[in-house]
Amino acid sequence: MRMDSRMLVSGKRPGIGADPGLPGSLSGPGRTGQYRLVESRLWYRLRKISEILNMEKAKVLIVDDEEDLCRILQFNLENEGYCVQAAYSGEEALEKIDGSFDLVLLDVMMGGINGFETANAIRKEKKLDVPIVFLTAKDTENDLLTGFSLGADDYIAKPFSIKEVNARVKALLNRTRNPRKGQVRPCPLPNHWEDGNLMVDYSRKDVLVNGLPVQLTRREFELFRLLFESPDRVFSREEILKTVWPEDGCVLDRTVDVHITRLRKKLQSYGSRIMNRSGYGYYFSTL
Repeated sequence: MRMDSRMLVSGKRPGIGADPGLPGSLSGPGRTGQYRLVESRLWYRLRKISEILNMEKAKVLIVDDEEDLCRILQFNLENEGYCVQAAYSGEEALEKIDGSFDLVLLDVMMGGINGFETANAIRKEKKLDVPIVFLTAKDTENDLLTGFSLGADDYIAKPFSIKEVNARVKALLNRTRNPRKGQVRPCPLPNHWEDGNLMVDYSRKDVLVNGLPVQLTRREFELFRLLFESPDRVFSREEILKTVWPEDGCVLDRTVDVHITRLRKKLQSYGSRIMNRSGYGYYFSTL
């Protein structure tokens, strides 16, 4: 029995609403109970297949008060195979978002609750670790630091091209939904590691300075871990990008510098041990 893909999308069973007696009708007098049972089972299996396919699609939430821009992004991301929802304000986004989303594209400059406040609420009130990409025309270092300190995973400066958005979304989802297998990390360490008043708990992804937890984003922790696990080894920006931002060719060297600046500040007195060797890169000093 052939079934049009539109039947799966609409959720309507074949034959419903058809004229009695016509082929494909489940209600026609020519259908026996046996045929109805076969068609019902086939329909059930196809619905289950459709549900599984939809579950495998990455789920993206677009948050922007420019409805036209939301529709353009939604159209293009759906063409890439993602399941996309839109929210036209920070308030609406907080009502919609839950643990089922794989990525949030979040505009910074919105009326009411702005993007920074929305991101803060997603992290602290909703307690969700969903990757957040800021869409912003604000690209000063302070603005970037504010966004990253709130747990942003990336930012896209306006105006942007749809190709850039697609590339960044794809790279981030590949990394967060399908982490690299067998990625080599130098010098694997125990679950807990102490260096004076600096303690690292790898199982909980926690860093403590003087007994107090340091609030690090996922990227900050991975950057810290890379440097900390190989003390005195200099990592070039290219090496850092490949390890902390794998498969993302759109991240710039400046992103590494911004994260290093934030990390130094958060580590307090230990931040000075993240050092730069001019022309080569960064390292964690044992001295």
